[in-house]
Amino acid sequence: HSAGLGDRDLSAVFGHVGAGRTEGAGVRKVNPASVPATNGYYSHATRTGDLLFVSGQVALDEEGRVVGEGDMTRQSEYVMDLLARVLADQGCSFDDVTHIRTFLTDMSRLREYAVVRGRHITGEPPASTTVEVSRLFTPGLMIEIEVVAAIPAAR
Repeated sequence: HSAGLGDRDLSAVFGHVGAGRTEGAGVRKVNPASVPATNGYYSHATRTGDLLFVSGQVALDEEGRVVGEGDMTRQSEYVMDLLARVLADQGCSFDDVTHIRTFLTDMSRLREYAVVRGRHITGEPPASTTVEVSRLFTPGLMIEIEVVAAIPAAR
């Protein structure tokens, strides 16, 4: 309404929104050197405008071996550390996370993850989804976490 389009149809609204985009303002792929490389089928994150979408991170080391097999606390710490590194690469922290989505292979281990998460996400928590899945893509993985973050204006 503040753009003076209240009496116009949706095509005018879409035109107004699209006019604010600058050339090359599409999606940028983000693959920081501070985390183990992906398998080439995805990027660690994508950035568009002031939003950062971080792919699900898991407890795999540089050689693709499971870190902390059978240890939810160890895997949770490892994954949260990877997330922190991807966020930091784009000038963000857990304070900038707007949504966190967690996949657990055993919901009875939720408390172990929650303790670790509470050390990394302090203050008012972001929107959150946690689901149990029958398995993750590599045997031995117990947790996968993805986040969306709002990139602070100064960055």
